[in-house]
Amino acid sequence: MTVLDIKNLLDADVLSGDELLQKEVHSACGSDMMSDVLAFVKDQSVLITGLCNPQVIRTAEMMDIVCLVFVRGKKPDEHMLQLASEREIAVLSTQLPMFSACGILYTAGLRGGASIG
Repeated sequence: MTVLDIKNLLDADVLSGDELLQKEVHSACGSDMMSDVLAFVKDQSVLITGLCNPQVIRTAEMMDIVCLVFVRGKKPDEHMLQLASEREIAVLSTQLPMFSACGILYTAGLRGGASIG
């Protein structure tokens, strides 16, 4: 699945990273707790979150996340968008709640990146 596929499935707006829409995404994680993301996310993931602060960008960078999707219409500020752009992380925003966004991506074939066990 590509970032463009995710944008289309979630009817999302691209806030940053138009040039990254063809990047491949191999798994997904839905969380507002960055400690869970750090513990369980694999590389080449999309992070679906409602948490809108710079720590999300920093966490995404550490975990090789290629795309952030902010749910419930949340939109990061210009500073966050600049950080994401510098780190080549696509940023999307959807009006959907997290549960729905995760369900749509799961139904389309994207699986979780968590390795809990």
